[in-house]
Amino acid sequence: MSTDASGRVLVAVDGPSGSGKSSVSRSAAQQLGFDYLDTGSAYRSLAWFALEQGIDMHEAGDVIDLLEDFELRLALDPFDREVFVGEANVTEAIRGTRVSAAVSSVARIAGVREWLNDRFRLLMTHGDHDNPRPGIITEGRDITTIVAPHAQVRVLLTASDEVRQARRALELGEARDNVSAIVTERDAQDMRVVDFMNAAEGVTVLDSTELSFEETVAALVSMVRAATSSR
Repeated sequence: MSTDASGRVLVAVDGPSGSGKSSVSRSAAQQLGFDYLDTGSAYRSLAWFALEQGIDMHEAGDVIDLLEDFELRLALDPFDREVFVGEANVTEAIRGTRVSAAVSSVARIAGVREWLNDRFRLLMTHGDHDNPRPGIITEGRDITTIVAPHAQVRVLLTASDEVRQARRALELGEARDNVSAIVTERDAQDMRVVDFMNAAEGVTVLDSTELSFEETVAALVSMVRAATSSR
């Protein structure tokens, strides 16, 4: 496999809310023996932290000031999905509708994105020093263009609006009607910051609308193996 300067294979996956990028990327990382980085969990964790601190997330300066006390721990092991902020295990809390409704207010702040992107790049390059793996799949919203435009594999994972809303409702255990507005509004807000619906040059589109979960994972794994073995 071809690698970057760090000796690791970098895979970047973008996609809109409910496209399946988290679960698909995690499963693909498990099959490939790679690290897995869910950047959305970082934004969700910061939104949770801001809510807990009573911060007005429409005040960019207040959110940026909060970063000094934001102690985030993301597991890179694809078999371990735990997320901590300080000593608090927020793995489940950050997936609720309360955080989902607030996360875009945090993600739109340029200073927050720059601060987190620097940390994402460090994790992609160095991984877990105690358990190094040959590569990493990093997924989020602007990974293929801003965070890791140099990644060996860049993929835009998407699906129809109806399928994405149904998947997110199933994930949250909510009625689809309750989730539909949140997904639509979050996409609309996030599109003001980054275009995650159209593939940039050199990015491969993987449309999972007609694919099962297993088929989508297999397609991503095949892309990684094909792209890296041919270099």
